[in-house]
Amino acid sequence: MAPQDRQSGGGDERRPRRTSNAGGSSRDGDRRDRRGAPRTSGPNRARNTQPRAHRDGDDSRPSGPSIPANVEARQLAPDVRGELTTLDKATADYVARHLVAAGELLDEDPEAALAHAQAARARSGRIAAVREAVGIAAYRCGDWAQALAELRAARRMGSRSPLLALIADCERGVGRPERAIELAHSAEAEQLTGDDADELRIVVAGARSDLGQFEQALAVLSSPPLDPKRTGQTAARLFYAYAEALLALGRQEDAVQGFLKAAAADVDGVTDAEDRVTELA
Repeated sequence: MAPQDRQSGGGDERRPRRTSNAGGSSRDGDRRDRRGAPRTSGPNRARNTQPRAHRDGDDSRPSGPSIPANVEARQLAPDVRGELTTLDKATADYVARHLVAAGELLDEDPEAALAHAQAARARSGRIAAVREAVGIAAYRCGDWAQALAELRAARRMGSRSPLLALIADCERGVGRPERAIELAHSAEAEQLTGDDADELRIVVAGARSDLGQFEQALAVLSSPPLDPKRTGQTAARLFYAYAEALLALGRQEDAVQGFLKAAAADVDGVTDAEDRVTELA
């Protein structure tokens, strides 16, 4: 679900990292539930590229990047494989292998992951999980415009994933923080719970910070109050965002305490909170 990118505070190009799996490989167990969490972006960072539409069955298209020989279709998460049943077997296997490759490359080489996801889309552009994979990979590449288009398409096609926080963060990336804040007041946002709701809180706080509204950003992150005993990726990212908002308000000592809490919660090492403490000490 994070950030290499910018956290919610005042324009600083830092952001706690968050892993995800665009392809949903079944070998990674619960990784499909840890999709690209919002990696805060700032205005004017969107690329000009937009995803090009492809028609299913057009065999004149490039075949995409080579798929490693050890990647098999059966490695794809069962729920994603279920979405490919409308394709013929050969096409379904081709798409599945590209999605698995995309998921495995997402953390170390998001550009390569995006190429694999786009190759899958070229053969199955009407499947929600495929469009979602392209959107997440584009998001990880910082291509906010393409990510926004693909994630919206996935949602229209009935994606069962909670994509609102990602979509809102992409709105920030293309320079529309106000739109990100509007999404947080939608009926869909009201249905979010747990980590999904917290991820949206982080994005909204970032959008407020984009607008220079640091007190409002702090208020978003403070309600409900943060639990100092909580650990895990989302908790670490919440404390990190809170610390950044404090720092933007000139409250350095409080910010240090926030980064210390982020470091304590960060059992997976997804943030640079410890480094921030050292910098500010």
